[in-house]
Amino acid sequence: MAKKTQSYFNWRQYSLLIVAIVFLVMSALPSSGPSIEDLLAVDYTPLPGDDWKVSTPAEQGLDPMLVAELYYNAAELETIYSLLVVKNGYLIAEDYFNDGSVDQKDRLQSVTKSYTSALVGIALEQGYLSSVDQKMLDFFPEVADQITDPRKEQITIRHLLQMRAGYPWEESDPALWDGLLSGHYPPLIDEFPLIADPGTEFNYSNLSSNWLGIIVDRATGMNLKTYAEENLFLPIGVEAGEWGTDAEGHNNGCGDLHMTARDAAKFGLLYLNDGKHEENQVVPADWVHDSLQRYSEDVNLTGGFPANWGLSFRDIGYGYQWWSASVGDHHFDYAAGHGGQLIVLLDEFDMVVVTTSYPFWLQHDAESWKHELAIMNLVGEFIGSLPTE
Repeated sequence: MAKKTQSYFNWRQYSLLIVAIVFLVMSALPSSGPSIEDLLAVDYTPLPGDDWKVSTPAEQGLDPMLVAELYYNAAELETIYSLLVVKNGYLIAEDYFNDGSVDQKDRLQSVTKSYTSALVGIALEQGYLSSVDQKMLDFFPEVADQITDPRKEQITIRHLLQMRAGYPWEESDPALWDGLLSGHYPPLIDEFPLIADPGTEFNYSNLSSNWLGIIVDRATGMNLKTYAEENLFLPIGVEAGEWGTDAEGHNNGCGDLHMTARDAAKFGLLYLNDGKHEENQVVPADWVHDSLQRYSEDVNLTGGFPANWGLSFRDIGYGYQWWSASVGDHHFDYAAGHGGQLIVLLDEFDMVVVTTSYPFWLQHDAESWKHELAIMNLVGEFIGSLPTE
């Protein structure tokens, strides 16, 4: 009998221990999501201002609770600065976090590449460039006779736009990264090796975008920022901040353009509207169409995110300095910059989503990728929550 009693008490103690462990584990798990009361308390009302028509999600046919959950989740992120949603041409949601503000001109990082692409299209329309099939070396006579790899003589503007020129991703080798940081870009046309024949495969290349910027500069005879102010920024009513330059004074085509989130949203809306701002065709409609095509499929997003990190964007492709992807049944195009800078075009919903964030300037490590991934997944989860027809 004594042995049975001891066995009973051991079993009872073990049961209580298991219950306690389960309780502790369940307590440590995140909740299933915000409550209705939590979401109703979220304020994403656009700030006063005369540069945007404003509305509400409900007035534009979007569930306000989906938007509230987006902003509720955004407030949990440590490095996001701004989050804007534009639908049917109206600013319907806006908020700023972690020292961000409506007047703050943030470093857009590689979102700049999409602006550079727009300027290539405008220069083509205006006759400064004759074709995207012009050879890159036509614009760099100082290095044309120094080329040791004859394949480089075949590289075109089109190849540079598509990231298919054959040059490597600079972060794949410290020497390449040092070359990018040197600010002396024409000599690197010869000095950097090709890792693929031009036109055969995608390789993310910041230098390709910098060379595009120099090509526009030399073709138009104007500083890239000055050309942009006259032909892109002023026509859509935006005022750019700083735009970093290389050692020779050329604005960096790959990055370092500073914009407010509202002005970045205007650029996104321009592309959503086939290059037209109000009644003014700013970027040629054909160029917008060509830019948002997919010339490369199943892109690895530069290898920045390990596969097990769970990026919500799928089926990633690349156009003319624009990305594309899918979440669930929704396909979208987007401009992206390191740290979590995004301009997302959701054509099926007539919607633009913009985020700016801490840029992690020259910091490319697990911490920076983690925060960038969190912002991309924030937007991806919102896209996934949108209704399907």
